[in-house]
Amino acid sequence: MGCFGSTHKLPKADLQFLIENTEFTKQQIEIWYSGFIIDCPSGELSKSKFIEVYQQLFPQGNAQKFCTHIFRTFDVDNSGKIDFKEFLMAINITAKGDPEKKLKWAFKMYDVDGNGEIDKDEMLQIIQSIYDLIGINSRKNTSLINSVKEGEKKDSRGNGHKASNLKELPAENPVKRTEQIFLKMDTDKNGVISEQEFVNGCLQDKFLYQMLTADYSDSF
Repeated sequence: MGCFGSTHKLPKADLQFLIENTEFTKQQIEIWYSGFIIDCPSGELSKSKFIEVYQQLFPQGNAQKFCTHIFRTFDVDNSGKIDFKEFLMAINITAKGDPEKKLKWAFKMYDVDGNGEIDKDEMLQIIQSIYDLIGINSRKNTSLINSVKEGEKKDSRGNGHKASNLKELPAENPVKRTEQIFLKMDTDKNGVISEQEFVNGCLQDKFLYQMLTADYSDSF
């Protein structure tokens, strides 16, 4: 993570890595890089600046907690800063792309202590941060939330529809949502979720995929 000026070009090795490991095109990566260097001429991004940038993607919510988890995932040396390659990999988590690849990166974020498994406390932390991120508990979403919850009640009686979009995530207790996720994902009932259980569970359930990756696009 060296410092460099605004005229410095993205190293070819980094460009190739990002082409191979994100869903961005060469042109898109170069555009992102140009903006990154304008805002961060040192070539490094602090956590506070990262939150500020990410907040622009989700203006209706509070991105601080969610971004803290993403930042932790990519700030592998605990320096408190990430370089452009790490930054774009983080942005890629919520970009359109290959679902399985995105889920494996997301798993690292949920696995807070890095032991290769997700327990209920870890899941709860991220679920709460996602609720904050998309502003699901904000006042301006109240009418939407109520209509969605009513739709889910109708669905249980054989009509209506379930919430299938992250923007329609019902404002329920995150603890309850965590319990529901474990009921679906923890197939061996050992109290923790492995990477394979996480990936399989999300691939089999569009709603879980959208919620746990903070992706409300139609790419799934």
